[in-house]
Amino acid sequence: PSFAILPAMVALLPALAAVLAVTVSAAEVKSTNIKYHEGLSREAKWKSVGHMGVTLWMTGLSGSGKSTISVALEHALVTKQPRPYFVYRLDGDNLRFGLNRDLGFSPEDRKENVRRVAEVSRLFADAGAIVVAGLISPYAADRAFAREVHKNASLPFIEVFVDAPLATVEERDPKGLYKKAREGKIKGFTGIDAPYEAPEHPEVHVRTDLKSVAQSVNEILAHLDQVGIHLKPHFRTLDEADSEEACKAS
Repeated sequence: PSFAILPAMVALLPALAAVLAVTVSAAEVKSTNIKYHEGLSREAKWKSVGHMGVTLWMTGLSGSGKSTISVALEHALVTKQPRPYFVYRLDGDNLRFGLNRDLGFSPEDRKENVRRVAEVSRLFADAGAIVVAGLISPYAADRAFAREVHKNASLPFIEVFVDAPLATVEERDPKGLYKKAREGKIKGFTGIDAPYEAPEHPEVHVRTDLKSVAQSVNEILAHLDQVGIHLKPHFRTLDEADSEEACKAS
């Protein structure tokens, strides 16, 4: 059954508010005289959208294909299924125009960037969204924090390693950033003079130098099938024409 896990989740609901309230320790919360307010239950929210909430954390080097695959995945879930799924895509670049506009690319700012996106992802997943969060997030400890935020809230978290060799992403260089980094015009660029700590045990590992966009999306859909968040027995897979259409639309 599509909601086979929901009875167990329901049993946890009385403690859910308390769990969410302590996602960060009291010592880290600056505000005083605040209280966590409960509203519509998670079960009710998930039933209203017809599936569980989950976060897909897309990590990889600049130019590895995170945004391209995320957009194609969004199209596959919203426009290519018998019924649309509730999807929200959090793109790292897009967020730096608003929510994270005050952050740069220092290790400290990258850590705060991940923290904010992790918390926003948790909120959307709690509401029943399939969250597609795409950002480089180069440090393993920061990605572990994002996972912990979801674990503490009893929400599924899927790390997707969007992988391509440095030589490949440099050749692609869609924004011309690698060229600038090699010329010394950009300092602290991930993969050049700043580290990228590759995931050791991601739930999904897609090699975009070896697979097409559609193949990469279908690998992610297959894992979502295994998680069992949807109503239908299986997701409809994406074909090559579908992925080309999605990329043009973006």
